[in-house]
Amino acid sequence: MVFTRELSLRTRGGYDVQDITDAVARAVKESKLAAGSVTIFCPGSTGGLTTIEFESGVVADLQQVLDEITPPDRDYRHHLRWHDDNGHSHIRAALIGPSLTVPFVDGALTLGTWQQIVFCDFDTSPRTRTLIVQVMGE
Repeated sequence: MVFTRELSLRTRGGYDVQDITDAVARAVKESKLAAGSVTIFCPGSTGGLTTIEFESGVVADLQQVLDEITPPDRDYRHHLRWHDDNGHSHIRAALIGPSLTVPFVDGALTLGTWQQIVFCDFDTSPRTRTLIVQVMGE
């Protein structure tokens, strides 16, 4: 069986990391499936999904590493083509990836103790994001 939900998020732009673990767990519960996997997908090219220990130090560390790898003030060819300022946002999203799959057993996500599901918005402006949450199982 397949159960699909949309999750709407309001982001502040720049670098916004949001814990969506509870929302994903609710979707699994609503599906009434006992075991399977849930996939979260971000339509768009400037957001990503991953797992992390969602605490301010790790969130800041991730931003620092991404700033080192993809500095926002670098000259990106994307800026030249479209005359905008989010070339680094596209590269960060490509590195993190647009989707994440987590197994669940007995209706519960199989995450580790310090592991949360997070959505990372890398774009430069605030926006409303819609994520697709698809639960598959039995």
